[in-house]
Amino acid sequence: MLINYGLDIEAELEYAQKWVYVGNPDFYDFAELGGDCTNFVSQCLYAGGAVMNYTPDLGWYYISLSDRAAAWTGVEFFYNFMVSNKSAGPYGEEIPLREAAVGDVVQLGTDDGFYHSLLVTDIADGIPYVTARTNNAYNVPLYSYDYRYARCIHIIGARKWA
Repeated sequence: MLINYGLDIEAELEYAQKWVYVGNPDFYDFAELGGDCTNFVSQCLYAGGAVMNYTPDLGWYYISLSDRAAAWTGVEFFYNFMVSNKSAGPYGEEIPLREAAVGDVVQLGTDDGFYHSLLVTDIADGIPYVTARTNNAYNVPLYSYDYRYARCIHIIGARKWA
């Protein structure tokens, strides 16, 4: 039986602040392989209590550089996992950016597709402030980024097997 539960957003924020500039050595830094942004967001959700989903090919997990799910590190794979996951691990839904909340994930895109994942770490005067790795940035306004499209994944919570 699956149990739904909420994530510890404070733990996510503490993790984000601690590791945004140096990177946690327990995880490979993908900056040289296209970017570390989604890997970092996944780490934050994991720090907030989300369990990994070890489903081959379609799960959300990280064991090592050579043993991980595409959803742990890939922008589109992350999105697809979060909005369709009905099993163990975190899950969410796409919502309008104006409804973003702390702990949600914003993904930025161009006409060529979505390319960057950021964790919402504050909302001030209706403006999301985000934290991300690759071009390491802590709690900066979303408008400081140059993008054509933005989508927001509201992280509803997570599920684990009882």
